[in-house]
Amino acid sequence: MNKPSAPRIDLESLPGHHIRRLQQIAVAIFLQETEASGVTPVQYAALQTVANAPGTDQRTLAGSIGLDTSTIAGVIDRLEARGLLLRSASAGDRRVRLLTLTDAGEALLSEVTPGMQRAQARMLAPLPKAERAEFMRMLRVLLTANNDLSRAPRDAG
Repeated sequence: MNKPSAPRIDLESLPGHHIRRLQQIAVAIFLQETEASGVTPVQYAALQTVANAPGTDQRTLAGSIGLDTSTIAGVIDRLEARGLLLRSASAGDRRVRLLTLTDAGEALLSEVTPGMQRAQARMLAPLPKAERAEFMRMLRVLLTANNDLSRAPRDAG
């Protein structure tokens, strides 16, 4: 009996392969530009989201950046241990933890922002300027259309 042979598929034709590689590159560029801060892209997203909406709760934070609640708890634990974030109980529901940046968190976010912005520019630099907005539009289309397939769908809005 002949053993079936595995199909020959060109990885270069697969969008998922390219998206995975692009994510690796995006993280590498972010870390190069912000290495002095010791902040990961996910930690940056958490800090920036809390800065944008002080007093947000952990569940809302998780949904806004597309992380599951157990993952965000670990992120918050690490940021709190570094003295960048404070958790406090909600007056309305003692089980809900509200998040605010500390002064050190605000300072770190201000310090890391220029590097984060350089990283974003580097990621898009290979594209002609006229195509960058279209690339971002197409990314949003793919993310929105496939959001419900995520292990941690991002909250709309």
